Formats: sequence, C-alpha cells, structure tokens
Amino acid sequence: MWTSWWLWALVAVCTGDRFRDEAERIMQGTPVIDGHNDLPWRLLTMFNNQLQSERANLTSLANTHTNIPKLRAGFVGGQFWSAYTPCDTQNKDAVKRTLEQIDVIQRMCQTYPDTFVCVTNSAGIRQAFREGRVASLVGVEGGHSIDSSLGVLRTLYRLGMRYLTLTHSCNTPWADNWLVDTGEDKAESQGLSRFGQSVVKEMNRLGVIIDLAHVSVATMKAALRLSTAPVIFSHSSAYSLCQHRRNVPDDVLRLVKQTGSLVMVNFYNDYVSCRQEATLSQVADHLDHIKKVAGAGAVGFGGDFDGVSRLPVGLEDVSKYPDLVAELLRRRWTEAEVRGALANNLLRVFEAVEQVSDHTQSPEEEPIPADQLQASCRTMYGYSEAPSLHRQPGALLASLTTVLLGLGLL
Repeated sequence: MWTSWWLWALVAVCTGDRFRDEAERIMQGTPVIDGHNDLPWRLLTMFNNQLQSERANLTSLANTHTNIPKLRAGFVGGQFWSAYTPCDTQNKDAVKRTLEQIDVIQRMCQTYPDTFVCVTNSAGIRQAFREGRVASLVGVEGGHSIDSSLGVLRTLYRLGMRYLTLTHSCNTPWADNWLVDTGEDKAESQGLSRFGQSVVKEMNRLGVIIDLAHVSVATMKAALRLSTAPVIFSHSSAYSLCQHRRNVPDDVLRLVKQTGSLVMVNFYNDYVSCRQEATLSQVADHLDHIKKVAGAGAVGFGGDFDGVSRLPVGLEDVSKYPDLVAELLRRRWTEAEVRGALANNLLRVFEAVEQVSDHTQSPEEEPIPADQLQASCRTMYGYSEAPSLHRQPGALLASLTTVLLGLGLL
C-alpha cells in the first residue's frame, strides 16, 4: 500500500513539473501582459515618488508584490501600470496627482532602460517582447482623473495614457460606479450621461482603451453598446463565482463575447472567493468560467498586484504567473488558448482600438454642462459667454423673457 502511495505521489510531482516546464516554454515565446499593477502608487506612498532613494531600487525593492527579479521570474513582458489617484482628489487635485503618477511611470522606464520600455501601441509591445524588455503602458484608473474635461482626456492621451477606467469607487459627474449596485451610492447618470457618451466616443476617436473595471452594471452595458471598439475589464473577475459587485455578471460576459472584448481576471481574494482566503485554483475557476461564457478570446490576466492586501495562496507576487499557466494546462487549455490569455487577446483588442481610432475626425468639443460640475473652488471660465445647445429650461425661459421685454412684447 505504501509503495502504491509513493508511486502516485511521484507521478503527481512529475506531472506537475511537466506542466510547469510547458508553461515556461510557452511564456518564453509569449510573455504575460498584465492589465493592472499598482506599483506606481506604492512608489508614491512609500517614497513620495523619489526613485533615486536607495530603498526605492526596483532591483532589490522589498515588501512589494513587484520588483524587477519577480517580473523576470514571472515572465511578465507587458504591463499596464496604474496611474491611480484616490476618489478624495475628485474636484480637487486629481489632474495634478494623475500627472505625477504618469511621470513616475515614465521615470521607471528612464531609470531602468534594460528592463522597462515605455510604449504606446501594440507594435511597441511586440517590439519589447523581441527585446526581452517589459513593455510599459499607462492606464489611468478613474474617470475623475480627467476632471470632466475632454481637453484633459486628450492631453493625457498625448502623455501616453492608453486606457482609462471610467470610474473608480465613486461616481463621476458623467458615469456611475460599482457602489451604485450595492446601494452605497446613488445612481446619478443611469450608466453614462450625455457627456459620458461623449467621453466614450472621444476615447474611440483617440485610440484609448475603455476600461470597465469599477463601473456599475448599467455603465458596463452602456459603454459596451456605445463603443465602436472592443473594451476591457482591466482587473475584474466572474460574478457567478463570487457575488461581489466589482465582478462581471454573465449577461455582461455575453456582451463581452458579442463585442470581442476582454476580461482580465483580478486576483484579490475578496473578488476571487468572496472570503479573506483564496487559492490559485479558485483563480483558475474564474478563468474557466469566463472562457465558458464569453469564449477563450475574452480571457486575460489583471492581477492587481500592489493594489490589494490579500492574494491567493500560490499567487503571492508577480513571479507566480507560470504556476497559474501550469494550472490552466493541467485543466486541458490548449496552447493557443493559453497564449491568448497571456498576451494575444489583449493585443487583438488593442489593435482593434487602434484601427477604430481616427485622428482626422473632428474631436468631441461640447463641454459638460456647468450645473453638473461640483465644488465651490472651481472656476467657470468660458461658461458665461460660450454658446450651448443644451441650456437648462429655466435659463432658456429667462433668456426668452429678456428678449421679449426688450421688444416690448411683454
């Protein structure tokens, strides 16, 4: 009996090694593109973005999920770094804080050019793969970062932003966030307001990927139906397996399939198991479910490393990606499906976004209505004189009354 037990154990170990070896072979040719990593936020909170500090050295950085050796061990070849600023900056210094986080991402590329290369298109990612460097892209996490300004949106694009998460965990004046679905926040835009629709259209025109992590279900559906390019969920999981409102329900997954969009699975325990503890196997369950409902082309990885406090056993940092890929192979994912989840699905979406973009088309120009803006410290230059086709009924009536009085008709 004991001999039999040892034989089975040996078979299991050898089989495990085989899948791990196969994962590494695949990842050498197709490294992972991760949809969301909050290392820039950690650099702010730990070092106030002072990359020259000896403790901030990314080759030896401790107490983080991410550093250069871990990225190498995890075969990470592409990374959307999050330019994140919290909701309490809304109507205050959100734009300033976002610019600082874009700056620190760019300085990472300048400080470690052998490891990171900042890119802004799909061709740049492929070139970085060939060079063995980490293609580094800017994802701005939260629509409050544009301060309800299409001009700011365009400026962030010019600075390298290639996805914008429409909300974080707060409503913007033009889009509703996921807390609306829990009842903690009140729906204000019923998904997307008229101006929110203009933001989506302008993102399509520019070639900015629309990211629906953190938004309400109504916002998900509105953006999926309006966008002329595929969208992503940069770090969300499957609602059917964990009923957390940050996750994607099956009816939305079916829209993801119809639109050729992408869900990059989040590793945060609370979104994986709806508990404080989770396992690598449970993350693979989410990947399996999204594949089943939306298709193998809809699956990606968005670990949320350095942005969460709890990670599954077996996925403690970015070095563990080969173990997750080995688990997918163990579950009979084909090599093509694995390569899709690693990078090819994201590249397909990114290329479709680039194809839809049209910089010869006139930009969206109409500003958000003044009465939808908040905060007493905000200046209102331009609103008093600029023409508007969408003035409030009361304002239109007052203007008409003034004209009629002037003509002596009242």
